[in-house]
Amino acid sequence: MTSATGPRELAHPARAEIRLEEVLHALSDPMRLRVVRELAAAGAEVACSYVELPVTKSTTTHHFRVLRESGVIRQTYRGTAKMNGLRRDDLEALFPGLLDTVLAAAVHQSARLAGS
Repeated sequence: MTSATGPRELAHPARAEIRLEEVLHALSDPMRLRVVRELAAAGAEVACSYVELPVTKSTTTHHFRVLRESGVIRQTYRGTAKMNGLRRDDLEALFPGLLDTVLAAAVHQSARLAGS
């Protein structure tokens, strides 16, 4: 994991340190999958407040941290906002098709459940 160099720097795993089991664990939680789906739909970096989750702020922070530490997202500070973006290039290089497959499956599941 790359260490933070200052108080406004966040540690992220280098591409070579990202592990499939950690990515799958991060994506297995419905709230974290919701974050990833919204980041994918946004197509650009967004602030944490862009993604509204029906949980407490501290739980939301936890979910973003798990996503960051697993290598699914990158977080950077821009002024007072913490910006979030998918590490799509890294994930695609390491696990081709995984992110797109998970996102497509999530859409399919949502549609199936809405029809129930």
